[in-house]
Amino acid sequence: MDKEVSLNPNQIVSHLNKPSRDFTRADIMRFIEERGIRQINFRYVGGDGRLKTLNFVINNHRHLEHVLSTGERVDGSSLFSYISATSSDLYVVPRFRTAFVNPFNEIPTIDMLCSYFTSNGEPLESAPESLVYRAHDVLKQKSGVEFQAMGELEYYLISEIDSIYPIVQQKGYHESHPFSKWGCVRREALKVISEMGGSIKYGHAEVGNIIHDDQEMVQHEIEFLPEDVEVAADQLVLAKWAIREIAYKYGLEVSFAPKIIVGHAGSGMHVHTRLLRNGESLMVRDGRLSDDARRMIAGFLTLAPSLTAFGNTVPTSFLRLVPHQEAPTAICWGDRNRSVLVRVPLGWLGVSDMIRRVNPLEPPARDGSTRDNQTVELRSPDGSANVHQLLAGMAVAVRHGLENPDALNIAEKLYVSTDASKVADLEQLPASCYEAAQRLLAQREIYEKDGVFPADMIDKLAAQLKSYDDKGLSEKLYGNEQELKKLVSRFIHCG
Repeated sequence: MDKEVSLNPNQIVSHLNKPSRDFTRADIMRFIEERGIRQINFRYVGGDGRLKTLNFVINNHRHLEHVLSTGERVDGSSLFSYISATSSDLYVVPRFRTAFVNPFNEIPTIDMLCSYFTSNGEPLESAPESLVYRAHDVLKQKSGVEFQAMGELEYYLISEIDSIYPIVQQKGYHESHPFSKWGCVRREALKVISEMGGSIKYGHAEVGNIIHDDQEMVQHEIEFLPEDVEVAADQLVLAKWAIREIAYKYGLEVSFAPKIIVGHAGSGMHVHTRLLRNGESLMVRDGRLSDDARRMIAGFLTLAPSLTAFGNTVPTSFLRLVPHQEAPTAICWGDRNRSVLVRVPLGWLGVSDMIRRVNPLEPPARDGSTRDNQTVELRSPDGSANVHQLLAGMAVAVRHGLENPDALNIAEKLYVSTDASKVADLEQLPASCYEAAQRLLAQREIYEKDGVFPADMIDKLAAQLKSYDDKGLSEKLYGNEQELKKLVSRFIHCG
């Protein structure tokens, strides 16, 4: 049996005995008929970065064939702020490779992600899925490399205090039940997201344990495996939807917000990345981080100020990005260093046969078998990020780094091996949405190059960020607990 199909948790993959990338309309119709599916959901990402839904009941075979062949109309002006109500109709057309059995509906239902098309039948250039696809496509055309990403999704579950096994504040990292709470939600999310097609690496309890008033807030994390950047973006949006659904079922509030209580660990959405050519990793050469990887890092560092406009989109983002915590503020990189903006995590270079040392019956490891695991992590984004814009922006940054003749010098100059917050003369990330908008406008030509980011999208995003008028907000609110609490509550369900 195909190793992509064997043990795959997606019910459609298992039933059809073929990988999802090969799904056709006929495959979807066959599954629907053979499994008694009664409804279809079209899913698509709106301008706010959240998942939207259109429900269909299957009336008969002809109706099903029509829906899957033509898609449907939607009101673009209600989905995107820059589309006029006077000419707002868009088409949404299902991508069959994204199909999954809805894990929450009592009525047997299939969901599919959709792409937006204009009234002329052309892809909507500013649509989330079009943006990230175009950014990756231009990168591949210009450099010949493929870009993969994987997100780390951190979130808090909020509930009444458990008096039997109280949590210990800021000591939740990898803790087990009953000293960590609501692992059942995390485990159910792992199951559901994988059945929806998500490529998951693992899940665990995170460090953030907070006791506040009569509530306890417990932080969890789900981390994904590397996928092509456009797939990674879709998976993160689907995962946030699924986690919220599961938490709601348990009567819990869940928050992906960058900060829910000032003075306690915030929630980031770190993004690991890697470069490939013809399916082979380019991250390591001759036992060290490759020049291509260093150029990519230089691209991230050069565009870091403007990337915050995509990855840190609410004022509370900048309550997390403060000095002397694990969230980065200085623009630099390093190995295994959690104080830097771009971290090169521990790889498997220079080690071998660890599995055999603890399992003597195993055969010797094949040389180089684990080297493709090396990634580079951008640590600034958080759960407020517009995921598709962020990953498209990161793809632009990769291309910029690969094309920059000074990239290796930039990488060498900005390498840090100590606590980055104590290194003098490093450029700092923006300290507010307003400043992030200014930096985006200053670097906009790089994003608009080759038609990747539409100019009106940059304009709208910058205007939205400036509208918060949050320049110097952290300093203004310092010590004002009531106003800080109001600000945090306003953005508790961002992203």
